[in-house]
Amino acid sequence: MAHILPYNSIVPDIDKTAYIAETAVITGDVKIGAETSIWYGCIMRGDINAIRIGKGVNIQDGSVVHVARPFACIIEDRVSIGHMALIHACTLEEGCFVGMKACIMDGVVVEKGAFVAAGSLVTPGKRVPAGELWAGQPARFVRKISEKDQAIMDYTQPNYVKLGQAYKLEESS
Repeated sequence: MAHILPYNSIVPDIDKTAYIAETAVITGDVKIGAETSIWYGCIMRGDINAIRIGKGVNIQDGSVVHVARPFACIIEDRVSIGHMALIHACTLEEGCFVGMKACIMDGVVVEKGAFVAAGSLVTPGKRVPAGELWAGQPARFVRKISEKDQAIMDYTQPNYVKLGQAYKLEESS
């Protein structure tokens, strides 16, 4: 069973259709939408501000989501976050993609459908525009999203919804 913990008497609000892996830790002011999957070893700490996670989001194994006093963390619908990503006090708009081991810092906005490559560091206050691929440390514009990039995004998100629901069904039987 996942570790769902209150902080300052605020208990996470998790939709009944979401899949939360048994080794995930979710604490405080966290709201998780329908058909979202939070995978093994993930940590969500809504202690000094709120975390809001939309519908059909996947946050893959080992990722951390945290907040800062001036910034909540908003993850809109259909976002994919790769393994071991660090998502800190930022906004990830609908349908964007964050690659494995990427770090998204305070006040960043990753716009709808944008793509942050694996291992990238998006520094505080940056805006990653819709339809762009950013990569590097620090992350910079590389190019417009290609058909291949879009295919990865179009495959990953619905696949993780199906996978999360399959795991949820398996655990309930």
